[in-house]
Amino acid sequence: MKHRIFAALLLAVPLFASAEPYPGIAPLFADHSVLEVTIEAPMSALMDVRPDRAYLDGSFTYTEADGSEKKLGLKLRTRGNYRRGKDHCDFAPIRLNLQKGQVKGTLFHGQDKLKLVTHCKTRDYKYEQLVMREYLAYRLLHELTPKSFAVRLMRITYVDLEDEKSITKLGFVIEDDKAVAKRNDMKKVSIGLVTREYLEPEQESLIHVFQYMIGNTEYSVMRSEPKKDCCHNVDLMAPKGASLYTPLAFDFDFAGFVNAPYAQPNPRYKLPNVRMRLFKGKCEYNEQLQSTIQYFHEKKDALFNIIEEEPLLKGPSRPSTRKYLETFYDRIEDPAQVKKWLVGKCYDPAS
Repeated sequence: MKHRIFAALLLAVPLFASAEPYPGIAPLFADHSVLEVTIEAPMSALMDVRPDRAYLDGSFTYTEADGSEKKLGLKLRTRGNYRRGKDHCDFAPIRLNLQKGQVKGTLFHGQDKLKLVTHCKTRDYKYEQLVMREYLAYRLLHELTPKSFAVRLMRITYVDLEDEKSITKLGFVIEDDKAVAKRNDMKKVSIGLVTREYLEPEQESLIHVFQYMIGNTEYSVMRSEPKKDCCHNVDLMAPKGASLYTPLAFDFDFAGFVNAPYAQPNPRYKLPNVRMRLFKGKCEYNEQLQSTIQYFHEKKDALFNIIEEEPLLKGPSRPSTRKYLETFYDRIEDPAQVKKWLVGKCYDPAS
């Protein structure tokens, strides 16, 4: 099965919705403009202690579309695994906990706890472009399927209440997983293990091709991290009473598309660097793979437009991300290359 001849790409109607903004999307995530924000908090203490449970008090200020300034109560803590480590990032990712009673009727209506992706290295301006490239990875996936996290870009001024010093950096917030499930008429599922027959084949196929496109191997749709629910950098959701789970991918900073200086290939795959792609799809989905690739062909212009139209992509980031996407399309536009690098590299448990 692994070495079967790859048939001509199907010209079938795509199996994946692609309109944006999707029905049910919150106002915060329906706009791609950068949101100017000020966070006032004991930032020095936050980055020194890096609590992953206890919250510190602060405030969150932004400007509404009508020009009025809104200041919301805020609790915040650090979050994450790799980027939370002081030896990796001097500025950790943050969990924002907004006061529910204050967000009603504002741009943040319905929001509670939000993941904030931060810049990692404060004194190296290049790290802001890493934020931009990971942000665009989320945007690309969101263009491909509503079963994905929406994101909102922010220019954030962090004011340290301990010494009144401030810095301004780019970051982005990620839609809550329960909100993603709700607008897709699903619920988040927490389980310890899932086997391939319980995964929705269309979405799983899309996720594998997307991860191949951005050069990311740091994920699994079946295996979990130690002592955590399934799966690795993938959440699961499902309609009530359904027997198939839908994978919801996140965390792309180890992707070749982002090309972070700290990113290393997963040693399991023996890749020379993160820019080297590896397809992790299953051989049993090769027939589904044909229509998935056809869908990526149909979305090509839309994906490139996301890169070209982002004004905050600066310096070499735009040509680098464009070129990396071009190499993916060069490969999938050649049936022989598809057979060699995707079909021929699929996972066959019988082999």
